[in-house]
Amino acid sequence: VQLQASGGGLVQAGDSLRLSCAISGRPFSSTVMGWFRQAPGKEREFVAAIRWSRDSTHYADSAKGRFIISRDRAKNTVSLQMNSLKPEDTAVYYCAKGSVLTSQDYDYRSWGQGTEVTVSS
Repeated sequence: VQLQASGGGLVQAGDSLRLSCAISGRPFSSTVMGWFRQAPGKEREFVAAIRWSRDSTHYADSAKGRFIISRDRAKNTVSLQMNSLKPEDTAVYYCAKGSVLTSQDYDYRSWGQGTEVTVSS
């Protein structure tokens, strides 16, 4: 499985950005796709996850109310719509594939290369 994240960039605080993750091959119904991020000097942290079949979602507290994760089964992509961005959202964002709807990164077996998001104040 290969994951290709895209959509990062430089934006101002309050702006929106949409990240996308292209998935090679067809995900199984049990597949869970997640987004994580890693800010400079910090550990990787969970952002959001979605179950491929049931559209069940799970968000980090920092993402609730601002970010929306979604999947397009026809295009085999997962997106992360990020609204009301803050400077503290600055990080490299990674998409990951697993089978458990969880925030624990060790439950995700495949990882994309990351896309960088910078939010200026």
